[in-house]
Amino acid sequence: MKDLNKLFYILLFLICLSCKKETNNNSKDSEIRDRYFNLEKIGWKSRIYTQKVEDIGFTAAEVPIQYYLLKDLGTEDLKTVDSLYEANKRERILEFTFQQEEEKDLLSKDFTGVDYTDAVKYMSFGLDKDFYVVTSKNDTISCSGVTYERSYKIAPYQKVLLFFSGIDPNEKIQLVYNDFLFRKGTLKFKFKDPYTQIAL
Repeated sequence: MKDLNKLFYILLFLICLSCKKETNNNSKDSEIRDRYFNLEKIGWKSRIYTQKVEDIGFTAAEVPIQYYLLKDLGTEDLKTVDSLYEANKRERILEFTFQQEEEKDLLSKDFTGVDYTDAVKYMSFGLDKDFYVVTSKNDTISCSGVTYERSYKIAPYQKVLLFFSGIDPNEKIQLVYNDFLFRKGTLKFKFKDPYTQIAL
């Protein structure tokens, strides 16, 4: 009978322990959901800055990494999404868009001075050298990669994603673009507040 009582108490202890662990997991999941809901509520791309030089608009938008992680992985397993964010939180992704005010194709020779094919190649493979970020500590971070989203003359704009590494998630940044393709000079886009201040 003593052994049966011991077994009962051990079993009861294990049940209580597993309930506590499940409660902790649920509260962690709820906390992560709240953070991502707050980010979505303020707008994933709410920090958009546009400059117009002559007839071309240049737009920079900082999009948090969580947006791309949730877009790719969904909202089923937020712990995985959160752990991937923690592993990559020193990365920054900026969307940069070029658009002519009359919605003409910006890659034509009229705007670039080079053949259309060469302009497409430059957007795909040479544009990363034209961008860098300056942090509030005056560190200069080179662009580590560019993804050019080809629109095949369907969309009235040209868009690229710019990737930067090694930036503190709480750091304020300024994007600097030396425009060699359209020859419009140097443009600066100051991002005032990082997304991570929203209780992340």
